[in-house]
Amino acid sequence: MKSLTFLFLLCLSTALRADQKPNVLIIIADDCTFSDLPLNGGQNAKTPHLDALANQSLVFDRAYLGMAMCSPCRSELYTGRYPHRNGCAWNHGTCRPGTKSMPHLLNPLGYRVGLAGKTHVKPKSVFPFEMVPGFDPSCVRNPTNPHDLSGSKEFITRDSKQPFCLVVALTEPHVPWVMGDASAYPPKKIKLPSYLADTPMTRKQYADYLAEITYMDSQVGELLALLDESKLADDTLVLFTSEQGAQFPGCKWTNWDNGLHTSLVARWPGKIAPARTKAIVQYADILPTLLDLAGAEASPEKFDGTSFAAVLYGEYVNHRDYAFGMHNNFPEGPSYPIRSVTNGEWRYIRNLSPNSLYIEKHLMGKNESNPYWQSWVFSSFSNPQHEKLVNRFMNRPPEELYHTTEDHFEMTNLATDPAHAEIKKKLSTILDQQLKEQGDPGRILDTKKAHKAAANLKPDFKSKP
Repeated sequence: MKSLTFLFLLCLSTALRADQKPNVLIIIADDCTFSDLPLNGGQNAKTPHLDALANQSLVFDRAYLGMAMCSPCRSELYTGRYPHRNGCAWNHGTCRPGTKSMPHLLNPLGYRVGLAGKTHVKPKSVFPFEMVPGFDPSCVRNPTNPHDLSGSKEFITRDSKQPFCLVVALTEPHVPWVMGDASAYPPKKIKLPSYLADTPMTRKQYADYLAEITYMDSQVGELLALLDESKLADDTLVLFTSEQGAQFPGCKWTNWDNGLHTSLVARWPGKIAPARTKAIVQYADILPTLLDLAGAEASPEKFDGTSFAAVLYGEYVNHRDYAFGMHNNFPEGPSYPIRSVTNGEWRYIRNLSPNSLYIEKHLMGKNESNPYWQSWVFSSFSNPQHEKLVNRFMNRPPEELYHTTEDHFEMTNLATDPAHAEIKKKLSTILDQQLKEQGDPGRILDTKKAHKAAANLKPDFKSKP
């Protein structure tokens, strides 16, 4: 009898939710390492607006994206499909023609769907957002070109009878770090995380990066104030996410936790109770969740993600068992494919070309945006810890295993430790199953030929480059 009562209440709750379509505001930071934000334990950055938002929100402690690069992770977010499945499995990649994304699926449910700021997804036919002016569409911020909220205000207030979904994709803190007040972060006073080599140049660059985080936070505050001024805050689901890790060794372009782990907070006053959750979610889950909240009766597409609306409403404490990651290094450098899986506590990484050196052209000195890398290399001659960090980044073993909840920056590889053979075998088997299900061919995917071929494939859910 109790089970029948529970099912009745659950169905009633679902029916009531379907009648309450929320407006949606998604705020995306750019290259912001989740662990640098105070809401995730960061010890340096000043983020008063994000801190206040987190106190009003459900904060996800275990949110992940499938690839620590801009184009692939945003494509995953907007399509509900993993990078290999939607076709954008490389940075600056192109989704398969015919792939459906957020505008295709929310428009029929009555939503206006807009994008302000950074785009970095293509083709336009796959991502037919209404373009909303006011934020820099490039990943390289022009400090002489201030942002303007008038376009966003016009979009969210245009029609009170029609719900909106607005994505505001900020440029900060993507390199070059030119925004904000770096004097607020004296380099010598910074608590530098252990995965970074402690050189004067690293501290200077990290200070500039922290200033951009604070500048990003101020924009979050302005957007939330805009909702308040427009009297839309109570009717709007706000999602903030930090995207992938920053352009420091060990973050962006990796499958380590600081690359794939992302901040995710969800606020909907009166509907979502402020709390923290250990439920595992991934970017591919966000679009199915929005469709669920918008009252879609059934998914019109086959997604890699599933709705976590029940977690938002406090009906469930868990969502998925595992989150998956991948990396294809082309065109960021020579081939270096990586695959990984995490259960939120442990992370298993498989490097498919372990005999090669890992090289990433942007981070390792292509331009002036990363002058600290040279300081790591030269100081490694006399500093064993710096030598260890350089080797960690460039020379990787076939397998890596980390107890992430105990080793937050994943500095101690336990893959060869017999004491952890069981969990390694389990995660390795799960990863094998995932690669088979995705039709992931492994090493050959990280090539110019595969990258070029993927853009011309049909949108069949099971298609393989």
